Amino acid sequence: MQPLEINTRTRGLFGRGVFSQLGEQAALLGERALLVSDPGLVAAGYPNRAFAALMRAGVEVHLFDGVAENPTTEHVESGVALAREKRVDLIVGLGGGSAMDCAKGVNFLLTNGGRMEDYWGVGKADKPMLPLIAIPTTAGTGSEAQSFALISNPQTHAKMACGDPKAMARVALLDPELTLTQPGAVTAATGIDAATHALESFVSTKRNDISQSHSREAWRRLKDAFPRVIATPDDLEARGEMMLGAHYAGAAIEESMLGAAHACANPLTARYGTVHGEAVGAMLPAVIRYNAQAVSDLYDELGGADALASTLEDFLQRAGLPTRLRNHGVEEDAITELAREASKQWTARFNPREVDEASLEEIYRCVY
Repeated sequence: MQPLEINTRTRGLFGRGVFSQLGEQAALLGERALLVSDPGLVAAGYPNRAFAALMRAGVEVHLFDGVAENPTTEHVESGVALAREKRVDLIVGLGGGSAMDCAKGVNFLLTNGGRMEDYWGVGKADKPMLPLIAIPTTAGTGSEAQSFALISNPQTHAKMACGDPKAMARVALLDPELTLTQPGAVTAATGIDAATHALESFVSTKRNDISQSHSREAWRRLKDAFPRVIATPDDLEARGEMMLGAHYAGAAIEESMLGAAHACANPLTARYGTVHGEAVGAMLPAVIRYNAQAVSDLYDELGGADALASTLEDFLQRAGLPTRLRNHGVEEDAITELAREASKQWTARFNPREVDEASLEEIYRCVY
């Protein structure tokens, strides 16, 4: 009998137009909200809509839009300063994974004090945290279904995974209409990120029956919806499938973990600014083929290792994204150092087939 820890802390509401329920959901949880978003979404008008909905519900709201892609400790500390000044008792994260990660980071420091480095790892927050409402505007990270905040140190460029069950969103509003304004490149990169989450979590050494059921459901939705969304960006049904797929994949990560594709992707983002979804998408086919020696039976449940790797390569080609590292601006003589950095990444230890600097270098060279 396999021991399990079952976490069901997030109430997810899915459907066209559920964004309109923000005010009533927030009013049940607090009186003064910090709304965390980014300048791109401000331009798209979503924070204004959220602001108005919260105000109509009688919730005082303060906007923090100083979030950038791959949020750093500096972004989090700026958000904390505003939240502390306004004495907020509720946090709303509106955006992609960066906004939701920053919102969770603010929650850690506002309620428990210290620095983000103090929470690098799992379960290091001793005090209760504020209720969080998470509203994804991309179908990618599944951050709304996870307790982890991924925050970078701007000096070392280390990406810190800070997780605690208390950081889970109380409510997630999954409205596919919010993804319609995404540029095509964002739709592609975030969708590939979600697919990578589904496939890596399915074979992670921390997998369990619950995580695998989430991973299966995520992949079932994503594999069919991704080509539809790329071909017809205004297909709202397909966007709904992508959003649910990303959410299930995020829930799978919460119970499981990721693997070598993410370990290899992080140095690419840190060194070359490679978009995360593009980086993991480029690396995953080679990682799947490498892992097949250890978990071919698991990959067979999803269609087989070769078929899965080919599907990911097809996704990249459909989206017009590079499949080779040389097309991402990577120099061949940097591969040895990339492998060294990848071997130190947290997710590398959960890959189903053991990896070290030599094997990671081999994987990088296969993709080069």
